[in-house]
Amino acid sequence: MQGVALPPPAHIGIIMDGNGRWAKQHFQPRSLGHRAGAQNFRTITRYASRIGVKYLTIYAFSTENWTRPADEVGALMRLFKDYLQEALRDFMDENIRVRFIGDVAAFSPDLQALIAEVTQASATKTGMVLNLAMNYGGRAEIVEAAKTFAQKVEAGACHSQDLDETLFEQYLYTAGQPSPDLIIRPSGEQRVSNFLLWQCAYAEFVFFDILWPDFKPEDLDRAIAIYHSRQRRFGGV
Repeated sequence: MQGVALPPPAHIGIIMDGNGRWAKQHFQPRSLGHRAGAQNFRTITRYASRIGVKYLTIYAFSTENWTRPADEVGALMRLFKDYLQEALRDFMDENIRVRFIGDVAAFSPDLQALIAEVTQASATKTGMVLNLAMNYGGRAEIVEAAKTFAQKVEAGACHSQDLDETLFEQYLYTAGQPSPDLIIRPSGEQRVSNFLLWQCAYAEFVFFDILWPDFKPEDLDRAIAIYHSRQRRFGGV
């Protein structure tokens, strides 16, 4: 696979969507759709790293996904565990630093332990930063950031008048990272679904009528080309 002719934006976010519909189209249970989506996640992540993306944020499991049928949630948890075990075994050969954004305390103790192990094992990597949004919700992230700042004010560590956008961003899960330049959503849906609500203020969105398991590296190339065709004014003229 050849790299894209145009340089990729520094930070790309992807809302993985369409696994269930892909399974239905292929007369398979939803769990196999999620497995196909997980395999494609590996492919796209490695490709993004290879073409020079500096930050890749993947929406893997939202705070709302807990309302899905118990068997589907269980299958997703097993997939997460398989991926993390694979990351420790094989993925560490890639120069990718893995971070987790979201309330991971809601996961089982063994999954939390794997999350901590993968985070630590990849901490010295110097290549692309992969943010895995797990049990993540944009509104919850903003509320938690506000609570943390309020606690510091109550403790006398800072004053309420100190708060501005730059300071507030230091309390987000993505502190220290640039906001996403490009957010991609396959599956034909055209909504943000509580993903990076603060950070996506000036992101370019590209929607594809392609289900996530069928999303190919050339589709990522195409999204990057669309991104370069846009004029980003950031509210200016």
